[in-house]
Amino acid sequence: MTTPPYPEDLQQPAYPDDLEQPGLVRTGRSTFVRPIRPEDADRLVAFVGGLSRATLAYRSLGPVIRARDDVIRRGAYVDYLNELALVALAGDEIAGLVRYVRDTEDPDHAEVTFTIRDDDQSEGFGRLLLEHIAAAARARGIRVLKADVLADNTRMINVFLGSGYRVESGPPGQIVHFDIAVDPQAQAVARAERREHTAVRRSLRPLLEPRSVAVIGANRSPLTIGHEIVANLLRGGFRGSVFPVNPRAEQVAGARAYPSVRELPETPDLALIAVRAEAVPDVVRECAAAGVKAVVVVSTGFGETGAAGRSTELELSRFARASGMRLVGPNCMGVVNTTPAARLAATFSPALPTPGRVAMSSQSGPLGLAVLDFARRLRLGFSGFVSVGHAVDVSTNDLLQWWEEDPETSVILLHVETFGNPRRFARIARRVAPRKPIIAVHPGHGHATGQVDSGGRGGSGLRGEPGGLGDPRGRGDWGGRGESAGHADPPGPSDSAVSSLFAQSGVIRTRSLQELFDAALLLAHQPPPPGNRVAVITNAGGPAALTVGACVASGLRVPPLGERTRETLRTALGPGAEVANPVDLTPMATAAHYRQALDAVLADDGIDAAVVLFMPPLADKPDEVAAAILDAAEAAPSKPVVASFLGGAGVADLLHRGELVVPTYTFPESAAASLGHAAAYQAWRSTPAGVIPDLPGVDTERARSLLAGCAPGPVPPRIAAELLGSYGIAVRDAEPSSGPGSEPRSEPGSESGSELGSRLGSGPDAFLSVGADPVFGPVIDFGLTGDYADLMADVAHRVTPLSDRDAREMVRSLRATPLLDGRVGGPGVDLAALEETVLRISAMVEDLPEIEAMELRPIRLLPPGDGVAVTRATIRLADETRKGGPS
Repeated sequence: MTTPPYPEDLQQPAYPDDLEQPGLVRTGRSTFVRPIRPEDADRLVAFVGGLSRATLAYRSLGPVIRARDDVIRRGAYVDYLNELALVALAGDEIAGLVRYVRDTEDPDHAEVTFTIRDDDQSEGFGRLLLEHIAAAARARGIRVLKADVLADNTRMINVFLGSGYRVESGPPGQIVHFDIAVDPQAQAVARAERREHTAVRRSLRPLLEPRSVAVIGANRSPLTIGHEIVANLLRGGFRGSVFPVNPRAEQVAGARAYPSVRELPETPDLALIAVRAEAVPDVVRECAAAGVKAVVVVSTGFGETGAAGRSTELELSRFARASGMRLVGPNCMGVVNTTPAARLAATFSPALPTPGRVAMSSQSGPLGLAVLDFARRLRLGFSGFVSVGHAVDVSTNDLLQWWEEDPETSVILLHVETFGNPRRFARIARRVAPRKPIIAVHPGHGHATGQVDSGGRGGSGLRGEPGGLGDPRGRGDWGGRGESAGHADPPGPSDSAVSSLFAQSGVIRTRSLQELFDAALLLAHQPPPPGNRVAVITNAGGPAALTVGACVASGLRVPPLGERTRETLRTALGPGAEVANPVDLTPMATAAHYRQALDAVLADDGIDAAVVLFMPPLADKPDEVAAAILDAAEAAPSKPVVASFLGGAGVADLLHRGELVVPTYTFPESAAASLGHAAAYQAWRSTPAGVIPDLPGVDTERARSLLAGCAPGPVPPRIAAELLGSYGIAVRDAEPSSGPGSEPRSEPGSESGSELGSRLGSGPDAFLSVGADPVFGPVIDFGLTGDYADLMADVAHRVTPLSDRDAREMVRSLRATPLLDGRVGGPGVDLAALEETVLRISAMVEDLPEIEAMELRPIRLLPPGDGVAVTRATIRLADETRKGGPS
């Protein structure tokens, strides 16, 4: 490319890498949005030169003005602060351009212009670029974007009016003026989410419901990856065309082979790439040139090999998105979609799942092989399975949005280590989980600490190093090891914290694949219980005792049966029968006994679910007992029934009738644990979510202007106090601070530090801290200082954003709550003020994603009506390289 003429003494400002993000337009087409660069000058000339007269007229608000070449080239030079231009790429060309120029007389305003290539003006590029430029402008202290639009430019007018931002328009005329407030209003966020959701689903259709598939690297030899992918596509009954690509083969697995993608009889929607790592970039470029819409890179040898491999796979992702393609992998095992619309088995796995209601995303390829084999042995049917590998483009977040509306999927399973964009995961999960259960296997953060969980539900769990989320004291790490090590991964939260954070998002957390599948078996075939009260029916006393213990450990109750139920059981089973809970039918129980007992307990208003144990030593006719269990379960469809039947596991033939399945577990403890997960999920789903309140006294613009002058790392104490003050939180030192860089602080008109300390006395002190978790994103920790947190690990954890209900539950969830509400040791504290402080911190973290960590310590908790007093605060800003990605 040629270098545009420009003054030699101009120093080009630092390029803002954080503004580079993949995007999806309304039609589901992929693109890549990034700031313009000087080397884009030729692209910019080609872009402007290809615009029609009508588009130029809209852009220039009337007369068509042909700009000179050197003037166009200068548009590639911006300072990224007072002038910023973003381009949306289609391949190597510019499809759309948005530019703002700050108003020198009114610096929180900027003029904004949009230009979209003619062929792309109905795709949704304008709305996508508006979202990106609004976020960039907001981060640079711009409050309002100003735009002038010709009155007949209805497409652009509709973009502004439908954006959800606060828009004010001038009086009708030939030119319409718009003032667009870039503060993200709830309506704007909701509309952006809807647009994103629609675009993601459309972009994934060529991947999950392709009309034709090419396998590049198809091998003639059986038991090779390329060969087995072709064979599975054919064996799986794929309805479209399958094109093996191998220049040295005439056929692969019985299908005609072709020398290259260019020579295929039609352009495939999906291409699977199984070639050497060094050949993958050229193959991806060939696919893009041919018009392929999705690629799955099965090949290994990328990020797992080191920094060079990681750089290569990221460049693959950028190229694919700019070329309008979605990319799965690399280092993955493919995709499976068993739904009637697809019947796609694009994987080399020797075990293919049977059709069913469960979908799964797995980050590990080898683990995926084991998963599919185990699911087949359990006879747990799958609607879809995607091995995302390194997930440089298509991520679990994308797949959640696909399965959210898939009518063939009712349960979603996740194997996750980290998410590219944790905030996005938490937002999507909270939206999906009320409709479809999400079950994740996440053993904890042992990799961060080197410590091993003691195991079991409710165990003591993992502990992080001091200064991280895993430290029960919640103190932030303000440098030292993390900085010298060069962006070391932060230690993870404790095991109990992980569980509470998953639970807040509505995700069922399991610690092993066995537990994952146990829960999936239940929720795929039985409804979640309306409560946590369980009846146990057995023909053996010992296993029943184990089941009762497992139920209690899983958060369930095994209550006494109602008097009417006991009377019914006495009549049916005889006067000497044990009609307590568990109901022991004795080893001589018949099928009729099982049916009568199950009917009775499921009709009991005090029972929400039943566990049925059938141990065979002295019992015969198991088929009749199974039929009795199925009959009773069918008669009470709103209450789940699970079994431990003959030592089997999964979907047993005897307990399967049409669509009705009573899942069976080898050991009754597994059945109880699965019911516990399902009951907790139903309780979360039935609980009001609360609302995120509109807090008075919040000055977001002032906060952003304060942050604009701060470098990554610790924020000076005075600025930290002002930032909190802009969110209605006053910071006052109760005693002189010690340590480098600290200084006494007090709000104007407030008491001095000594006066404040004297008046506050010795009431309980608390802390609030914020840290970034690799799975959940920003997490708020709350606890009392001292032994409560240090020794007892009595700390509450919540994911932002918090609703009013979240805040109320958080401050009341400590074991030390009796000290706060006045039940022990005095009048209590001002819980309402404490909840409001939590909500203000949540709002601050959501509005200012630059904040990586924050700690308010100590917070003096005052008597009811007196509020709270924050006496010290520390804030750290993230380096751009540590922010979560867009996936």
